[in-house]
Order: sequence, then C-alpha cells, then structure tokens
Amino acid sequence: MERLYVRDVKAVEDGTQVVVKGWIHKIHSLGKVNFIRLRDKTGVLQLVLDKELCQGLRLEMCIEASGTKVSNPKATDGAEVQVEAVKVLGKAYYDILPFEINGRKIDAALETQLDHRTISLRRPKTLAVFRIQEEIGEAFRQYLRGKNFTEIHTPKIIAEGTEGGSEMFTVHYFDHRAFLAQSPQFYKQMMVGVGFERVFEVGHAYRAELHNTWRHLNEYVSLDLEMGFIEDENDLMDLEEGFINYLFAHLKKNCAAELKLHEKELPDEVKIPRIPLAEAQRIILEEYGKSSPKGNLDAEGEKLFSKYVKEKYNSDFVFLTKYPIPKRPMYTMPDDKEEGMTKSFDLIYKGLEITTGGQRIHDYEMLVENIKKFGIKAEDFAFYTENFKYGMPPHGGLAIGLERLTMKILDLENIREACLLPRDMKRITP
Repeated sequence: MERLYVRDVKAVEDGTQVVVKGWIHKIHSLGKVNFIRLRDKTGVLQLVLDKELCQGLRLEMCIEASGTKVSNPKATDGAEVQVEAVKVLGKAYYDILPFEINGRKIDAALETQLDHRTISLRRPKTLAVFRIQEEIGEAFRQYLRGKNFTEIHTPKIIAEGTEGGSEMFTVHYFDHRAFLAQSPQFYKQMMVGVGFERVFEVGHAYRAELHNTWRHLNEYVSLDLEMGFIEDENDLMDLEEGFINYLFAHLKKNCAAELKLHEKELPDEVKIPRIPLAEAQRIILEEYGKSSPKGNLDAEGEKLFSKYVKEKYNSDFVFLTKYPIPKRPMYTMPDDKEEGMTKSFDLIYKGLEITTGGQRIHDYEMLVENIKKFGIKAEDFAFYTENFKYGMPPHGGLAIGLERLTMKILDLENIREACLLPRDMKRITP
C-alpha cells in the first residue's frame, strides 16, 4: 500500500486503509488506549493504538503505521488513524532529547538550539520558517521569469572584491590567493552586457565582517538581480515593490498553515514611500532627537525612521534614496541632479535594511575614472570593465538578503533563526 502524507489523510474516506510514515512527536498513555502524534514534513496526525502496539516506542523514532482512517472533530485537522500495525523504521537510542521540541516553545537558549540544530529543526514551528523561506525563493524566481529575466549561476571563488577588500574571506587557490564572493555584482553586470539583458541569481554571499549581532551573518543567501535598459533607479524600486506584493500573495496562497503557526498575517497591498536619506536624517533628529552618522543610518536610526514611516504612511517598508558617493561602491551611478549623491537606495523593512540597489555606471570611460577616484587600480578589474567598451546599456540592480527578509516577515528575534545552518564569527559547525 502506498504511503500517505499527513496532509492528505483528511481527504480520504472514513474506513479506508492507509499507511503513514514519520516521527513520533508525542506519546499519550491512557491505560489500554494510547495516542501518538505522528509528524512528517506536511504536518502532525493523531494515531490511536492499543497499549501492546506502543511497547518499546520512543519519542522521535521513525515508524510506519497502518490502519483505518476515521473522522474526529477533536483531532488535528479532524482526522485520525485507528492503528492496526506499527513497524519501527529508525530507532531512537536516547530517551531524553537535548531539549523539548513538542511543546509550545523550546525551553533552551538559541545557542543551545543551534548546537543541536538537527534537533531544533524537528519542531514544526521551526521547520515552518524554512518552508516559508523556500517559497520566498520560489516567488522570486517566478516573479522575475514573468518579467523576462534569466537565472544565472556565478562563481563564488573570485580574484578581486566587488565591494572592497577589507571584509573578504581569503582562499588558498592553488599557487595564489583568491577570495569568497561578497556578491555576484560584476558578473550580473557582465551578463546584462553580453545580451541576457535581465538576470537574477539566488546564491550564497560571504562577508568577513567583525560583527556578532542579531542581524549579521558571515554567510548568507542573496537574492540578486540586474536589469538593462532602465531609465533610472526608480525602475528598480518599481520592480521590487511589485515583487513584495507578488511575494505576499504567493505566501498567503502557499504557506497559509506555516503563517498561521507563526500567527502572522500579511497585507493585501504594499505601497512603499521613497524618501531621500538626508530627509530621513532630518526627521529622526527633529522627531526623536537622534543624530545619524554621516551619509547613513545606524541600526537605531533605521528602527526610529521605520516607526515614523509606519505612523505617517502605515507602511512597514520605506525606500531610502540619494546616498552620498563615498558611501556607495565604485560602480554606482552619480546623480545628475544632486551633486555628490548617487542614484541608489536601500529598502528598510520593519526597521532593518533588507535591500541595497541602484543604477550602475554603464559608460566605460566614466567607470574607469570612477574606479581610480576610489583609489583602486583599474587594470585589476580589466576582466570586468572590458565588457563596457562594447556597448553597455543603462542598467541597475539590487540584492535582497533572504534571511533578513524571512526574519522580518515572521518577526523573529535573531537572524540565526532564519538560517538553516548559521555561519558567524563563532560558529562553523554543525
């Protein structure tokens, strides 16, 4: 008999013989009759079985149970299985887990949970984070393919840094030094120029930042895109606003159970205000008496300004625009209307930057000159700039931090909760 997933049992007619497989999530012993909560990747199902069939069973054992499906309004999803036979598929060798995973919450510090990540991930609410994250990536792909983007895969071992060399991991690459990529930036632009025009990538990025905070990881997943033949950076903000609306509709359709598990509701429509950085800094100073670092907002400033935007615009999102030239990478297009500014932006979501983007310099001579202004040898980037000699269209792009976006959608307290196997300054296992 073919196995049924938990989510499919309810649809089966009462009296039908079924086979289910999964992990023992809970055991309730009530004399002659026992109840087991069976967990698989789709949910949790109640099994009813005689005491004899429960002999030797432990939490987290993998089992196969066969029996009769019956309706029960008191059971989860209104269905249960009256079990007639049980087979152990995977033994459990310990009676006590490092911490309880079948209660309303885990009574263990986050670091302890991460030390035993394969145990904490067994908890349905924890696993739901990554089902939602999977669908974020899927929505990103669907949305951009619908806009005529091509998915690419770029190298993660590179010769030169894209965002500067101070925060890069070095790699011993045969007889010389290489680096782990901070982003696919150069390659995205190069592929726009070769004729793909619009490209995207879902891939890992590496930052050797000396931060060990609730919002920093040293390895993360970046949702990157680059788009040719744009008018200016507003085309990119339009595109991302469209993606956010597409994403929320996608999650409500495909992750209703997971969102319910986290008690989250997503808005039907998102409209994102666009506010210059200088104006945001002025507002923070006037409204909250807090000064900001030159050419940027710090973590507290992002939170305060998000509070202001929520109250004034009823939006969890805000685009911060017009960043100064020294605060942006060498390839960023200077603003032709405001001297010293760039055609770039950040997207802040619930007080946290989740996106950096903007228009890029597409003229070869202008790009080479700008590289030199940053005190960098242009010849070191000839592999990148060569493409610009032969007709590069006006273009721009952005990058979204997948873990940050996930964290803010679910209002998690620490970015490590939104990372399957986190890598930070202190953690390189499991």
